[in-house]
Amino acid sequence: MKKPIVVSGLKPTGKLHLGNYLGAIKQYIDFQKDPKIDNFFFIADYHALTQKYNASEKYDEIIEMIADMLSLGIDPEKATLYIQSDILEIANVSWLLGNVISAGQLQNMIEFREKVEQGQPASCGLLNYPILMAADILAFKASFVPVGEDQRQHVELARDAARNFNKRFGETFPVPQGIYVKGLRIKSLDDPSKKMSKSLPKGCLYLSDTPETLRKKVRSAVTDSGTEIVYDPENKPALANLLTIYSEFSNRPIKDIEKDHKNSSYAVFKDALADVLIDELSDFQERKAGIIKDKENLRKIFSEGSDKARAIAAGTLKEMKQKTGLF
Repeated sequence: MKKPIVVSGLKPTGKLHLGNYLGAIKQYIDFQKDPKIDNFFFIADYHALTQKYNASEKYDEIIEMIADMLSLGIDPEKATLYIQSDILEIANVSWLLGNVISAGQLQNMIEFREKVEQGQPASCGLLNYPILMAADILAFKASFVPVGEDQRQHVELARDAARNFNKRFGETFPVPQGIYVKGLRIKSLDDPSKKMSKSLPKGCLYLSDTPETLRKKVRSAVTDSGTEIVYDPENKPALANLLTIYSEFSNRPIKDIEKDHKNSSYAVFKDALADVLIDELSDFQERKAGIIKDKENLRKIFSEGSDKARAIAAGTLKEMKQKTGLF
């Protein structure tokens, strides 16, 4: 029996932060532990081109993200790792899928409208981003797609693309199922109403931050009224965010952390959280420093992964071409 396939990717756009790790990479690590699943994790470099960027820095960002993934625990022996643009078949799959998706669906995508409202150019790349994402998924006939809640609409479009193609050209794709990370939308340290983001650097904890920077950012994080350290997302959203981070990095239940700090001040609690982060991220940074030195090995790992991914995508593309009547 064929293994279910999991597909997910990360955009190489600047440095990774805690939200990226807890909302995506930590789930990748959990998936790769299951031998009954075939995992495909990729660097979404084509997707990263839909916003303004410095071309001279993009290659280094890709290398950094490759090193980040490996340093955090993504294992090339347990998952297929590849770079999106290496798999040329995905762009061809995207074109064929574009013919079973309406322009209206693309124009109504929430993320597209939000980014345009924020001043991002309404390029064809940004508009067609969801079709390329559908191709990322369907080229491998994925069963499951682990993504953040903000990507739900994109996954639904991929599901529509699969159903529409099957209806028009015959059964070809399984309809993929989104797996949405619950409760781990890490918030900005200086504004718990917004998710942690590179666009809010003061409230963003980067995996590459020095111990001094981590402690400074945690100490300056906003807190809620009152002095009791309890998990209450509705009434104490800032504290709930800090407790979530503490729990995830210490691998301890929030209830236990609350007990430990029953009589602590916010300052003592924050310093304890900073200690946990510094300890965990120092280990990651040390591993990364060793891994990124050997760029030839990084290229080798992803080249081998791309070879495997390309073979599968090529098989899907061939089937699609046959069913759509192409030569």
